[in-house]
Amino acid sequence: MGRAAALGVTIGLASTMAGKAIAATPKKGGHVRAGLGHGSTTDSLDPGTYENGFTGALNGATNNVLAEIGQSGQLEPNLAESWEASDDAAVWRFKIRQGVEFHNGKTLTVDDVVASVNHHRGEDTKSAAKPLLKTITDISTDGKDTLLVTLDGGNADFPFTISDYHIAIMPSEDGVMQWQEGIGTGGYKLTNFDPGVRADFTRNPNYWKEGAAHFDSLEVLSITDVTARTNALTTGEIDVMDRLDIKTLHLLKRNKNVKIEETTGTAHYTAPMRTDTPPFDDNNVRMALKLAFDRDAMLRTVLRGHGSVGNDHPISTANRYHAAALPQRTYDPEKAKWYLKQAGLSSLKVDLSAADAAFAGAVDAAVLYKEHAAKAGIDINVVREPNDGYWSAVWMKKPWCMCYWGGRPTEDGMFSTAYAAGADWNDTFWDHERFNKLLVEARAELDEPKRREMYFEMQQICSDEGGVVVPMFNNYVFGISAKIEHGPLQGNWDLDGGLWMERWWFA
Repeated sequence: MGRAAALGVTIGLASTMAGKAIAATPKKGGHVRAGLGHGSTTDSLDPGTYENGFTGALNGATNNVLAEIGQSGQLEPNLAESWEASDDAAVWRFKIRQGVEFHNGKTLTVDDVVASVNHHRGEDTKSAAKPLLKTITDISTDGKDTLLVTLDGGNADFPFTISDYHIAIMPSEDGVMQWQEGIGTGGYKLTNFDPGVRADFTRNPNYWKEGAAHFDSLEVLSITDVTARTNALTTGEIDVMDRLDIKTLHLLKRNKNVKIEETTGTAHYTAPMRTDTPPFDDNNVRMALKLAFDRDAMLRTVLRGHGSVGNDHPISTANRYHAAALPQRTYDPEKAKWYLKQAGLSSLKVDLSAADAAFAGAVDAAVLYKEHAAKAGIDINVVREPNDGYWSAVWMKKPWCMCYWGGRPTEDGMFSTAYAAGADWNDTFWDHERFNKLLVEARAELDEPKRREMYFEMQQICSDEGGVVVPMFNNYVFGISAKIEHGPLQGNWDLDGGLWMERWWFA
């Protein structure tokens, strides 16, 4: 299995659902404008802090990682030309691509890679990638083109781990990554950055990757209001729009100047509860809230069927070890009342914070949740929060809120990022001894059946004892100008794996 991971195994990500013919040879040129339903005034150029689609677009345009999910759906070489593992998958060697230049003309070296990885490993780092890299015990160079990484145990998924979008490779100085100017090796140079408002880019004439980065320039706008975003696409003010309003999708399809695209992968909607805060510190209360949600109605109403119901854990059918045999949780107000009784309660009143910055339709979803829960004796007070600053002032701050996750290509990546005890993005502040033990053991387990059993148990623990409601896995539904062409679409992130700017072109 370690050798398979080293070669780049296929993950179960569904590509485009449209089934359209792939366009011919890409053409260079043009200025493309994207309106994204994300962005905050607290956004930073530090890749460790990237937390939404606006900074994700910034990353996709300016940076590269060592390996990435390619258009084939496989893990493919990027700034690392190749990699290989020891027999126990505890030592990894990455051969770093030669002849690559940063936007400032500096040549990429293996020392830059070391500094970029170490940026997320320090004790004081606030990087979201810190839990993914905490198993590294030593990182060093072996000659001018080889990165040597030693882990505290086997990890057959480590090449997937190092492909995380936070672990962008940037220039270094005296062993410290220099992120402040937004300089990377990507297909576009950053020319303007207004946090939470807009970012502008021009094509990198020295981009190392052939057949990529076709537009002359990019303009990325934060337009969190879905109506304003839709109007901008309809009138031709923007060429790319993410997070379409599913309720008005049928109207947008009538516009001959717009193409609707759809992909599926690991993205999901959640409602995380802080398990360190009453009443969510009682699992009986958490179970009552999970049973008080009509997932099927939510899927029909909010997503209009463009997705699938969730089971209160973050592992989708696109993941390798999805627990398909785990019984599906359904709406059961009477059973929810029973759990409230176990908590010593005859009724419950709780606040649920929501804003459409979490996901398009998040406020509507919260209101619908309120209606469902009322039949179980639960009074949910929907607190409508401002869109701006939602991720910095509400998420992981308020006791219960609506949330959205793009998911991760591996079970270990998702669980380590958001469910491991002490992880910076553990938004339920959950600490489960058995789960944490399995997380470490499964990462190093090279016996496929045993590893599958471990991840199945972890999904069951999360579903039955975790602090998150996962009602739905959403398809990515986005709109683009009819003038834009592309190859096969990937669903590991929104907008073609987050790499639309280097994969698409004007016809």
